[in-house]
Amino acid sequence: MPTSKWITTVSFLARFGLAAVWLISGWIKFIDPAQTVVAVRAYQLLPEDLVRPVAYTLPMLEIALGLFLVIGLGVRVTAVVSGLALMVLIGVIISVWARGLSIDCGCFGGGGAADVNGWDYSKEIARDIGFLALAVWLAVFPRSPFSLGPRSRPTSSVPVQPAMAE
Repeated sequence: MPTSKWITTVSFLARFGLAAVWLISGWIKFIDPAQTVVAVRAYQLLPEDLVRPVAYTLPMLEIALGLFLVIGLGVRVTAVVSGLALMVLIGVIISVWARGLSIDCGCFGGGGAADVNGWDYSKEIARDIGFLALAVWLAVFPRSPFSLGPRSRPTSSVPVQPAMAE
């Protein structure tokens, strides 16, 4: 059964919107690894031995997710991994808020100690829930135009013609 035009349009917008988030966020972290280390350390969740590996791996994961979404390869799997990553990020922001820490999340660069309050954390969580909604949409409706993956391309709206007997 063909996918409706409006669903594939929303999926296309969600795919490129979420790709932009991952690519921008990942690139900003990738070009400033020292600041990314500061941001990861500020969460006070990881042993010091894991701070650098996480800080160096996170931007590459984000860029990879963005690239998979841009080319439309494995959209459903990429959306699920994106959703899991976003749930972790939402959880760590909630953790920081609950522990009374005052840090910049470092989600789009920066990070570390900052003068923030509950309203700032609420906005970050709400923003990430919006990104999570895009990931959920793509997990349910992964098909969109200009996708390279065979299970990510829209189904044809033209019925297959039976072969003619000669």
